[in-house]
Amino acid sequence: MDLWFTEEQTPLLTIGLKVRKVLEYRQTGYQELAVLETEQYGRMLVLDGCIQTTEVDEPSYHEMLVHVPMATHPNPRRVAVVGGGDGGSIREMLKHPSVEEAVLIEIDAGVVEAAKRWLPSLSSGLEDKRVQIVHTDGKEYMAKVAQGELPPFDVVVVDSTDPVKAATGLFSEAFYQTVRQALNPDGILVAQTESPWVNQDLVTGTYQAMARTFPLARLYLSVVPTYPGGLWCFALGSLGPDPLEPQGKPPQGPCKYYTPELHKAAFVLPAFVQELIGG
Repeated sequence: MDLWFTEEQTPLLTIGLKVRKVLEYRQTGYQELAVLETEQYGRMLVLDGCIQTTEVDEPSYHEMLVHVPMATHPNPRRVAVVGGGDGGSIREMLKHPSVEEAVLIEIDAGVVEAAKRWLPSLSSGLEDKRVQIVHTDGKEYMAKVAQGELPPFDVVVVDSTDPVKAATGLFSEAFYQTVRQALNPDGILVAQTESPWVNQDLVTGTYQAMARTFPLARLYLSVVPTYPGGLWCFALGSLGPDPLEPQGKPPQGPCKYYTPELHKAAFVLPAFVQELIGG
């Protein structure tokens, strides 16, 4: 018998993957969670029916989400990931020796538990002594940082699910303004901002919100085959450094996708993407 997983990525678009085995399936306190062993992309994390990450193509997402801001900042010491319970973004942050503390703010402990159990290639960094895991709402945590109740950050990465349920507010201008207040001078915020093919209004709206919030805003791209449309956007807001002229060092660890050359090339946008952001 053939077993297939199908995600309805939009009302007009689906993706199907042949599944070898269901490793875990349950309801957490926040969402439906599944970990599947697929034939094409290895182990895959699925939340509420949506693909979050796979072992095979995750480097093109996590490495670009993380290393672009980390290599741009001159000395990222205290960093944070909002969401990202699979651990992939934290793993990449730890490839930068300057990091003294990395805070993972993941509301759903079930995601972290599943990643540690089934996705060790992503979650390996979560046991590092520099990592602090906080299970709370990212908006509330960043508000405490902005109010001075907790120390500020040099780099904040928003590795969120699609803008549904608890993640909706993570795509708002109000949240970007809160994060700006939670950053040190020269601080950088990067957020995944979906597909320029199938989420055009969201790409435009989030980039414009970032541009209104930060003195410097840029959009860049990567290719993630299992995400809707394949081409994926990241919005970067900076209080100082320009990612086109990185002030920091590249990651000190193996990468499958990111290179310093690709770092700069990722900001060369196709004409239709430039139009989306008013370029």
